[in-house]
Amino acid sequence: MRNAVLATILICASLSVGAFAAPRTFDWVRASDEDAQLDPADFHAGRVYHPGDDGGNIHVDIQATQPITIAMATAQSWTDAQQHPAAIANLNLSCIREHVVSTTYECHLGPDTPMVLLVRDDRTPNRAVVTGISAIGRIGMARQLMSPNDLRITYYRWDCVANCIQPEFQWVRLVKEKYELTSVPKMYSVLTPSMDSQRVNVRFKAPIPMTVAVLPSKLADQIYDNPSSANSALEQTSCKQRGVQALTFDCTFNVADGPQSLVILPASNIPSHKKAEIEMQTLRCLANCSAN
Repeated sequence: MRNAVLATILICASLSVGAFAAPRTFDWVRASDEDAQLDPADFHAGRVYHPGDDGGNIHVDIQATQPITIAMATAQSWTDAQQHPAAIANLNLSCIREHVVSTTYECHLGPDTPMVLLVRDDRTPNRAVVTGISAIGRIGMARQLMSPNDLRITYYRWDCVANCIQPEFQWVRLVKEKYELTSVPKMYSVLTPSMDSQRVNVRFKAPIPMTVAVLPSKLADQIYDNPSSANSALEQTSCKQRGVQALTFDCTFNVADGPQSLVILPASNIPSHKKAEIEMQTLRCLANCSAN
């Protein structure tokens, strides 16, 4: 049971490690550009997106010299349509934006289905010219008689833009001991805070109620030299627990607090040959500490 309680506490503590670091800021970041030229009624297939289990979002800037329609289709349906051009008219499209020349295009994609970005030129081919040239089988040349539609797609990715290098923290054990109870206060000089809001975690277990506290080392020295001064010294710290037998608690300290000591004060009527257990840990920065 004791180990289960301690494991739960450490898991909860680890979840709050990120509180020491400034939160990372994310935004759309320019990734790449893609240029193409469209003839009337032509399609251009852009990037294929592979959303995960939770789906995904896309964000692109699109400019064209002539009106276009933008949409998303499943990658498989587009592959099938290329093999059977008659099926293009029946494509199941989503996130449709019609008749635009400059826009920021966004779309939320469903989960686990590859999707392709499609851009279609809204112009209609010149039928008269096509009819005249089609007699000699040169339909493609008719398209060349119209100015191409210059298309530019700017792709973006969702990425960190601020506080991207995060400090790395880890719980470090300062004290772990099982000791035999005596009438003398137990004291450990264990911590000098290296950052503001530095956390410590104390776990204590004893056969009788006792007082456990973390307080400035100079006050701890006074208690050790003169146990009768304990009450006045304990009034100067909030990191204390009185009359406890089994407890885990957290405290925070700032650099200005200076060196700290862990003190355990025995109660009266100490049983013979009985032991108490004490463990203390602190959360320390191990890497990228200047980002904190």
